[in-house]
Amino acid sequence: MNAHGPVHELADWIAEHLDPLHDETATDGRRRSDFDLTPGGWSGQEIGDLTPAAVLIGLVQRDAGVNVLLTRRADTLRRHTGQVALPGGRRDPGETAVQTALREAHEEVGLEPRFVAPIGLSTPYQTGTGYLITPVVGLVRPGFSLIANPGEVADIFETPFAFLMDMANYEEHERELPTGEKRRFYATTHDEQYIWGATAGILRALYERLYGAALA
Repeated sequence: MNAHGPVHELADWIAEHLDPLHDETATDGRRRSDFDLTPGGWSGQEIGDLTPAAVLIGLVQRDAGVNVLLTRRADTLRRHTGQVALPGGRRDPGETAVQTALREAHEEVGLEPRFVAPIGLSTPYQTGTGYLITPVVGLVRPGFSLIANPGEVADIFETPFAFLMDMANYEEHERELPTGEKRRFYATTHDEQYIWGATAGILRALYERLYGAALA
């Protein structure tokens, strides 16, 4: 299926390649993580029980094609300051991944849940900071309005779905950790927005689910 197509043509095909919304155990142990390019992890990373979280991969139909809703985190946050992210966050007790993704999107960018039609769950992603993120893919219908929560979000923008589903646009980058070790991660840039780390990893994992290509 061509990622350049309209969202109504993509929706059923995408849903067929995802896990059902009601079954968060359907991944059968599949998982991607910040450690994919650094086997064995990083020194000093002591991660016990993972904290459940969820993000929304919101697909928005525009005249030029389907876009993905993204944010740039506020500079005042303690972690991941200024990084590009998918709307989402920690799951509250008793919440499903879908409930968390919709709640967080509403809290962060003012996206009302009534405008989102969730269609499936993508591959869980483990972060180096101890979160296990369940990505919820949803269609965002026209008519919504957005407003950034200034305590969490510095900017709201959209990136073409076709661009994010083209693996030629991604590179492996490297940063030095305080320990002197090298952390490797995936990254891409579109319209001067640098998308890397967990966000890039989650989007690449979605590509893997849709197109069946094993990623290194």
